[in-house]
Amino acid sequence: MAKRKLNRRQQWRIKKIQDEKAERAKRRESQAEQAMDSGALGSEQTGLIIAHYGQQIDVQACDDQGSALTDSPLHRCHVRANIDALVTGDRVVWRAGDDQSGVIEARLDRSSLLQRPDNFGQLKPVAANIDRIVVVVAVEPEPHANLIDRYLVAAETLDIQPTLLLNKADLINDDNRAELETMLDTYRELGYEVLLTTARHTTDDNSPLLEWLSHHTSVFVGQSGVGKSSLIRSILGDDSIRVGELSENTRKGTHTTTTARLFHLPAGGQLVDSPGIREFGLWHISDAELLEGFIEFRPFIGHCRFRDCQHEAEPGCAIREAFESGQVSAQRMHSYERIRSTLDDKETY
Repeated sequence: MAKRKLNRRQQWRIKKIQDEKAERAKRRESQAEQAMDSGALGSEQTGLIIAHYGQQIDVQACDDQGSALTDSPLHRCHVRANIDALVTGDRVVWRAGDDQSGVIEARLDRSSLLQRPDNFGQLKPVAANIDRIVVVVAVEPEPHANLIDRYLVAAETLDIQPTLLLNKADLINDDNRAELETMLDTYRELGYEVLLTTARHTTDDNSPLLEWLSHHTSVFVGQSGVGKSSLIRSILGDDSIRVGELSENTRKGTHTTTTARLFHLPAGGQLVDSPGIREFGLWHISDAELLEGFIEFRPFIGHCRFRDCQHEAEPGCAIREAFESGQVSAQRMHSYERIRSTLDDKETY
């Protein structure tokens, strides 16, 4: 579809709005710099980024061990110009100001960073310092194995433990049960933990999920509409968390989470809710990383007849032979082939 052409007045209005936003951001930056110069800020301390809103970031104070003080208020902070891009889950050095404001002065080292391509083909950080990835799928919208596999490859590449969570399990019926079980059994057989739940459950009903999440920093990932925010609302008992309905026409999700946000769990641990997406590109990883990301391939890597084997139709390909003998499922082999064909494509994801 061709883009709608804007008339001169519309172009002027858009530029005016953008200039006003830039001016407001400049004023906030100037005010923060003045506060620092005047000594109006407190002493340096460690903080945890709870959410990121463009130029403004919510920070919560941490104790001497670097753990968030969950009862302390959030401070909406300005970021010093010389700091690299920040993301939810980052630990930072910051100084508190008046009226729950503050300034971030430095970012501390990360233990991990989950990234995904944005609409411009650039890598966009999703969450930092996470040690577990929960791939959330649902009965509706229909789950797609290829998207699940992309998340699992990302988790394996980062050496972060993943699990698969099927939400809206109350919608399983005689029409979809066999197909869902076949797909889920593929991952169970590979050793991945598979949990079933529904956002209608109470905190007690979600105890297996809470037990898996407790004492870890986890991130919910998945396409729009699978119920990530609804699950968090159910777990926390917080009705203020926005949730969205599926489109009546497409039965696909609508975006309700627009920025990653970190929540403290009642049983301990932290959970990041990330914006839903329809695709998850992996063009930033290498062929070797992709092979390692499919854990069932690992025993056969390096055993092909030819060193430069492309694992397509070459004679003596150990990966193809494993597939043909049933040691690799058709579902996973097709996912690998599809992902590999797009490694060099910086398309919109």
